[in-house]
Amino acid sequence: MKRDMARPSSPSDAALKELRAFGLAYPGAHTKSPWPGHLDLAVNDKTFAYLSIEGEPFGISCKLPHSSAMALNLPYTQPTPYGLGKSGWVSATPPASKPVPVDLFKAWIDESYRAQAPKRLVKLLPASASGPPPAAPTKPAARRTTKRASRRSR
Repeated sequence: MKRDMARPSSPSDAALKELRAFGLAYPGAHTKSPWPGHLDLAVNDKTFAYLSIEGEPFGISCKLPHSSAMALNLPYTQPTPYGLGKSGWVSATPPASKPVPVDLFKAWIDESYRAQAPKRLVKLLPASASGPPPAAPTKPAARRTTKRASRRSR
C-alpha cells in the first residue's frame, strides 16, 4: 500500500499549513527559517509569526500589542522567551489532544502582521475584526498668515 506523502500526518500539521497559507496572503509576506524547526512568517524580513514545522509539536508566537493580556489567560500560553514577551509577544502550545484553535491563531496573525508590517502595507488591508487598520498620520493644517501678521514680521 502506497502512503500519500502530501497528506498531513496530524491535525496540527493541517492547522500549520492553513495558518501559514493565511499569513502568506498578506501583502509582502514571505517565509523565513532562521533556525531548524521553524518556518516563520515575515514581512520585509521582520518576523510576525513564529511557527513550528509539520511533524513537530504545534507552536506559534505572535506579537499581540492589543490582546496579549487576554491571550496570556489561556492555559497553554506564556510570554515569548528571549525578552520578546516584554514587547507583547505571546507563545502558544495547545495540547495535542485538543483541536488547534485555528480561528484564534488567524486573529493573532492578523494583529501581529499589522504590528510588524510597514504602514504602507497595512493601509492596503481591510479593517480587521479588532478594528480598522491604523489611520495614516495627518499633517497639521497649514497656518494661514493674515495681513496683520505679515505686516508685523516686516
